[in-house]
Amino acid sequence: MLANATPPTLLHAHGAGPPPPLLLRAGTRDSSRSLFFAAAAASSSSSSCHSPGGRGGVPLFFRSLPCFPFESLPRLRATQHRPPPPRSITSAEQSEERGYAGTANSTLYKYSVNIPFGNRHILVETGHIGRQASASVTVTDGETIVYCSVCLSDVPSEPSDFFPLAVNYQERLSAAGRTSGGFFKREGRAKDHEVLICRLIDRPLRPTMPKGFYHETQILSWVFSYDGIHSPDCLAVTAAGIAVALSEVPNTKIVAGVRIGLVGDQFIVNPTTKEMEESELDLILAGTDNAILMIEGYCNFLTEERLLKAVEIGQVAVREICNEVEALVKKCGKPKMVEAIKLPPLELYRHVEDISGDELVKALQIKNKIPRRKALSAIEDKVLTILTEKGYIFKGEVPGDAEGVPVAYEDEDEDEVVVVDGEVDEGDVHIKPNSRKPIPLLFSEVDVKLVFKEVTSKFLRKRIVEGGKRSDGRSPLQIRPINSQCGLLPRAHGSALFTRGETQSLAVVTLGDKQMAQRIDNLVDTEELKRFYLQYSFPPSCVGEVGRMGAPSRREIGHGMLAERALEPILPSEEDFPYTIRVESTITESNGSSSMASVCGGCLALLDAGVPVKCSVAGIAMGMVLDTKEFGGDGTPLILSDISGSEDASGDMDLKVAGDENGITAFQMDIKVGGITLPVMEQALLQARDGRKHVISEMLKCSPPPCKKLSEYAPLIHVMKVKPEKVNLIIGSGGKKVKSIIEETGIEAIDTQDDGIVKITAKDLSSLEKSKAIITNLTMVPTVGDIYRSCEIKSIAPYGVFVEIAPGREGLCHISELSSNWLAKAEDVFKVGDRIDVKLIEINERGQLRLSHRALLPDGDPEKTSSKQQNSGTMKENIPPQHQPSKITAKKPLRKGEGQQIVQSSENSKVDKVLPKKVTSPSADTLEKESLTDRTQEKGVKGLVSPVKGGPFINKEKQKKVLNKTITGMSASKNGIS
Repeated sequence: MLANATPPTLLHAHGAGPPPPLLLRAGTRDSSRSLFFAAAAASSSSSSCHSPGGRGGVPLFFRSLPCFPFESLPRLRATQHRPPPPRSITSAEQSEERGYAGTANSTLYKYSVNIPFGNRHILVETGHIGRQASASVTVTDGETIVYCSVCLSDVPSEPSDFFPLAVNYQERLSAAGRTSGGFFKREGRAKDHEVLICRLIDRPLRPTMPKGFYHETQILSWVFSYDGIHSPDCLAVTAAGIAVALSEVPNTKIVAGVRIGLVGDQFIVNPTTKEMEESELDLILAGTDNAILMIEGYCNFLTEERLLKAVEIGQVAVREICNEVEALVKKCGKPKMVEAIKLPPLELYRHVEDISGDELVKALQIKNKIPRRKALSAIEDKVLTILTEKGYIFKGEVPGDAEGVPVAYEDEDEDEVVVVDGEVDEGDVHIKPNSRKPIPLLFSEVDVKLVFKEVTSKFLRKRIVEGGKRSDGRSPLQIRPINSQCGLLPRAHGSALFTRGETQSLAVVTLGDKQMAQRIDNLVDTEELKRFYLQYSFPPSCVGEVGRMGAPSRREIGHGMLAERALEPILPSEEDFPYTIRVESTITESNGSSSMASVCGGCLALLDAGVPVKCSVAGIAMGMVLDTKEFGGDGTPLILSDISGSEDASGDMDLKVAGDENGITAFQMDIKVGGITLPVMEQALLQARDGRKHVISEMLKCSPPPCKKLSEYAPLIHVMKVKPEKVNLIIGSGGKKVKSIIEETGIEAIDTQDDGIVKITAKDLSSLEKSKAIITNLTMVPTVGDIYRSCEIKSIAPYGVFVEIAPGREGLCHISELSSNWLAKAEDVFKVGDRIDVKLIEINERGQLRLSHRALLPDGDPEKTSSKQQNSGTMKENIPPQHQPSKITAKKPLRKGEGQQIVQSSENSKVDKVLPKKVTSPSADTLEKESLTDRTQEKGVKGLVSPVKGGPFINKEKQKKVLNKTITGMSASKNGIS
């Protein structure tokens, strides 16, 4: 059989000359077809592993043809010429060939090129990793390494109007020496920023792919090493462009990408992460050696002139990369699969235009989208019906030539094949040039639909170029009618409905605290929190269709990020507005420019939510139609403002620009042609500036207008500044204190930072003020000598009582400082809930307070302590560390459970709602009255407590009257420290 034959084409696959022709005597069409597949099978067997152009045992010219089982082929009697003897190959040629062909050798042959970038180089290597892929490369910048591979399917997929390209990009945490912190230790679904990089890779490659190439192509890219200095995203774009250029994909140009930053007045190519922190511009540009294919980025109100300067610098850098890589592609690139390109027959275009021409012109004049779509669908069905009735459409695979062009003419004798005039077969084939009748052309239904779409696009472009009128009747510079409303949703913190023509966005703003921030896990070993993010939703109902619902698509993620970057520069700083801001944009109608409608609606919703934005911004989408030769033009571009959906699909460019009247905040450009030049981009940017001014002026007419104040349903956030060493007092042991404050006051959350910033989130003002008072008094800085009146006893211990001098702030009043007389037990005189006056007499090194009630009694003197009572043995218990003043020494081990009970009592005790009064310097009369009151209380105490016989003598001295001393219990608040 053919599979076991030993064809003589092995050496020819290595460059030994073209294979000899096969001769076959055949008299029927079937035998001729069998001859073709026999030759293909022989070539396939010979070039399975050795031909540079072969993959998986299938030669290039055979992959694009329908597959037939070899077992069904008849036995053939073929004669072949003997091949010439193999020529000798030098060792150098053999080494290079081994590395190029990717054979299974122990030695790996690497090809590399160094591309200079300022004071560093980018290293591109191929041939040593991933040799079974169609092409694979590694691109290295510093110690950041990105690997990219390209593979193609052996069998073409169903023809469609787009190139079957799939791109996947993944950042391995191992590249930065990390492992996922979750239960599953391997990488899962793509993160949002990885999806955005996938789009950066995909968008510049599509314009370089030829029409009619339907082999599914997959680009896989991984970050294998990351140094934290050089970003991998632009390297991934460059790696993908080089890998595609080295592969069999028949693209037309080498694609590369760079990032441009602006630090001060200097533009930097591929800046480091540290330089990007200071940059006012983040521009990613991809293109070829002579054209721009894609740009995307954001900036801080950069002018059009400076943005164009950045694009010019980026284009020069891309050109240098492409020129350096071109030599590598010529040396190592594989033959392109040009023969796999299958376009619809030209005859089909003529048939479709003849049948639908007049009706298409009328349908394209319909202004509304849904009626126009239905009219075009009816015309398409009519074209299919007419071609089917005429016998031009078949079901299944294309017989004969895949192009649909007949290679033979039918004779009366069905067993003979007649060759076209001018072609002479070397075999014994009957030639009969007379009495020929052509076989009718046969078209597939898929080809008819593809051609109808191209013809429709051609008619729309012709209407714009020649007539100056667009599908909805607008001129090239005209913008659709705009209407906007605010405050539609009463319970939302902010809402706006923005309508531009048949595109509509419902934007909603939600405000929250730090807990609402979006957490992002990246290669850097830090958890990034985003305090502002925009989520874009594009349901199928917005275009009147039925579709899937679920996780956001890549397009939704990309459009949301573009709108988010456009709004971010107008937001206030976190110090001025400590809220986390979430914007949702739901597209309720769509006919082009939905992402820019999200920018306009989002800006109005922010104003309605009371966010103090710096200015208003708007977005607009620009299009382009080239006046090509088919319209009798010279390729002059015609720029369109505010493009619709049909103009986006049929046009040559989609440029989205957002900003205010003076500068740009975000931009994105995709094209469908081979690239555009700087003059074309300059014209589009200047025209977009005029469009933004018009849109902003229409947004100012919003009715009802934005509220511009916080909603009553929005949370209240108060920011306090305390000393960093006081933060632990707010948190407490194991977070008990902060939890007790939240439970007692009814606030939502307390967020503390190491630098002393405290954020309180509450639903109402009363709970917010209450928590502020607790934290203020808890973190205040008391002064020795301060007197606190009517302070509540929170708990009683054998060695004293704990008194709350301020909400959440307690101190220990030792039993020796409770009375001028000797006390056996504090419970004999005081109980929990009693209120006493105390004086601060000491603050130990841990910030714990020692109080004295005896110092305020007529005969009290804290300087002359009752040492005899302390040493009498009545009270020798240990005081827990959290309440023990520095000058009280432990005498006796703590009984089991005492310390824990004391901690619980001090941490979970309720805080009095009455704030301590501010105490001023007392007058002489006041002190005299207080002295009389204290004497009366002293008599009551003496009646309750009698001294023990033989007890220690207590020296009673009158309290010194200090008239000129200022006493304050709120010194921290007085000094402005919260």
